[in-house]
Amino acid sequence: MPTNSQFWNQASLEPKRQFRWLLYVAGMPQFIVKTVKKPSFGVNSETHTFLNYDFHYPGKVTWEDVSFTIVDPVQPDSTASLVKILEAAGYVYPDRYNSQPNEPRTISKKAMVDALGGQIQLVQFGANTGEQEENILEKWTINNPIITSVDFGDLSYGSDELVEVAITLKYDWAFLT
Repeated sequence: MPTNSQFWNQASLEPKRQFRWLLYVAGMPQFIVKTVKKPSFGVNSETHTFLNYDFHYPGKVTWEDVSFTIVDPVQPDSTASLVKILEAAGYVYPDRYNSQPNEPRTISKKAMVDALGGQIQLVQFGANTGEQEENILEKWTINNPIITSVDFGDLSYGSDELVEVAITLKYDWAFLT
């Protein structure tokens, strides 16, 4: 095993880089995704006191929200796509509620998960050394995602920056391959 001073001298060793990744969300092209927060979790703990001592035991695992920022192109229109996902999840605008041909609808988990494709994948790549499949360092699969917030950004006459949309998801669990 190389020592710390030998590590950086080896040309074949390279750390993971923040800019080598793709996010796969149903119906969303990868080129519009600007930033993403990788999955993370927390473990609750319980304390058991015995005499003058505290002993800590792990509890349940809670997966933290994943958020990502996209650029809103004219085509495909990300704003319209996100509103369609909301409608596919069961949301009905108040002025259209009585005009629905079937029973009244509400948002459901199944419909929201289905509208997002059931799973979202975040793939992190290594250096370009060959085929893309051989180059995968991490592949996160985010299961049963639901959108919890969408911020369609700000507009300003004093700026020429691109319009960005911030999206936050909750999910049941993620696994790494």
